[in-house]
Amino acid sequence: MKSGRPTFLLAEAKESCVMAFSAIAGHKLRAALTLLGVVVGVFSIIVSMTAMRVLQNNIEVELSGLGAHTFTVDRHPVISFEGPKGWEKYRRRKPLTLQIYEQLRDRATLAAAVGAQEDFRQAEASSATITTDPDVALTGVTPEVFVCRNWVVGEGRGLLPGDIDSARFVCVIGDKLAKKLFPRGSPVGQSIKFDGLKYRVIGVLEASTGMGEGADNFIAVPITVGFSRYGGLTRRNLILYVQARDQASYDDTVDQVRGVLRAVRKVPPGEPDDFEISSNDSLIAQFRNLTLAIRVGVAVVSSIALLAAGIGIMNIMLVSVTERTREIGVRRAVGAKKRNIMTQFIAEAVVLCEVGGVIGVALGVVGGNAVALFLEVPPAFPVDWMVLGVVICSVVGIVFGTYPAYKAANLDPIESLRYE
Repeated sequence: MKSGRPTFLLAEAKESCVMAFSAIAGHKLRAALTLLGVVVGVFSIIVSMTAMRVLQNNIEVELSGLGAHTFTVDRHPVISFEGPKGWEKYRRRKPLTLQIYEQLRDRATLAAAVGAQEDFRQAEASSATITTDPDVALTGVTPEVFVCRNWVVGEGRGLLPGDIDSARFVCVIGDKLAKKLFPRGSPVGQSIKFDGLKYRVIGVLEASTGMGEGADNFIAVPITVGFSRYGGLTRRNLILYVQARDQASYDDTVDQVRGVLRAVRKVPPGEPDDFEISSNDSLIAQFRNLTLAIRVGVAVVSSIALLAAGIGIMNIMLVSVTERTREIGVRRAVGAKKRNIMTQFIAEAVVLCEVGGVIGVALGVVGGNAVALFLEVPPAFPVDWMVLGVVICSVVGIVFGTYPAYKAANLDPIESLRYE
């Protein structure tokens, strides 16, 4: 007896779903217009979350591009929620100059490497036969940056201290820039021209996993060459990279670097730092906090569309109850219980929502990954949000289908049979 009841309930649920699909198929235009609201609501959620997941995954990969146990020091934070007034405060801070870098490098005894970087200019680069678009960045670095930023030289060599001391016009270029300028041969030993000056290529970096083409579309030169060409030795703000020897000494290294910089920059005791220290984990945490606020905002706006779609479904189901009053009376006359009628109409509402939800999820994933295609980065499939979208559709169907189903189940069978 016990084993027969689940089978009966399963057969009843199956019959309700079949009837629901039949009812939807019998009113295609009305069902399509009702589905449209659900599709729009679910699509807006999934397309936004997919696009955010694409950006989040790739930005986190880029933020994680620092070498092991590495942190950065800058005049301002990478991500800030303080608005224009906050950025004005950071702008007034004294820059981290080459002199400060040299003092930190000499006094930070716990650090395995201390490097400095400054982006000097963006322009076109050219080889003997090819000229690029004016989107190539020329960045000045010290040799330690290669270790701190996990830059791997695939061909040739990296920069050496002698290149910095002598301000040699040599460079290491990114993998994609190398392929653009020298599609058929090795760039090492060749000359490239940038902003009117020639540089000899001494090395090519391996392809990075950073986001987009710009990750490998740059020229790294000795930082002293950048200052001699573009000036700003005491005005330009450098980004400093510090690598601890191991994870065990990481916190001690951060504390030592903070102490050295406070002493060098003459920060009074009790006053906050006039520089920002950031690590992979802190940058990723800040970015996730930013995207969380955006995701919540998108979810709230999209829920309004789903609410409107739910009201539309309730409206359509009430019309359906009125149209099918005689059918309900016949079913009650041949033995259908109130529970059967309620199940049928709730199933119709849920099926209607689920069809719209599946279409919205599919369109949302495709639309969101258009961002990945545009940025030339790997696609993302937010399975959690896809499942949540379908679950939300079920909830909307149950909530907004219950009242029409209750009204249908409580119709008087005799009056229903008389209904024309």
